[in-house]
Amino acid sequence: MNKKSTLKLAAAIALLLLCAGTAVASGGEHHADSGVLLKDFLWRCLNFAVTIGLLAYFVTKPLRQGLAGRRQKIADSLAEAEKVRAEAEAKFAEYDRKLAEATKEIETIYQEIRQDGERERERILANAREMAEKIKAEAQKSAELEIARARATLREEASKMAVEIAEQMLREKFSRDDQSRLVDEYIQKVGELH
Repeated sequence: MNKKSTLKLAAAIALLLLCAGTAVASGGEHHADSGVLLKDFLWRCLNFAVTIGLLAYFVTKPLRQGLAGRRQKIADSLAEAEKVRAEAEAKFAEYDRKLAEATKEIETIYQEIRQDGERERERILANAREMAEKIKAEAQKSAELEIARARATLREEASKMAVEIAEQMLREKFSRDDQSRLVDEYIQKVGELH
């Protein structure tokens, strides 16, 4: 309430007390006749009506203004609350939309990562198979080379052994007469050729 309304209210209360004080002071202990009592009753009723009228005049306007101000504050508060609620709903809808988009994006990223993982797995497996084939081919080649070396070494040793065995057999079975006879046959064959 403003200052003017407060001043009016204080004046109305003071007037009410003044009138009530006058009514109390007019009463006494002496006996009066019925005409005086009626006159006193009427004055009291008039005094009461004037007091009520003054109170109504001075109090109703500030009371209405106070109630109107209160009503306006309540209406403003409701409007503000409605505005805040609408903003909150808008933000909620925006966050809900962003959450849905984020969920889709996460799912997309998850699928991409999964596909990349599958491709990487396939690439690694293909590389492993290729390396296994190379290792197998190299092992095969190495084994064949070792077998060839072993065969060559075996032939060489077999031929050496055959020569040694043949030499030994010739020494044991070949005499000086056989040797001279072979030399003579060789010379004769060479002579026939020339």
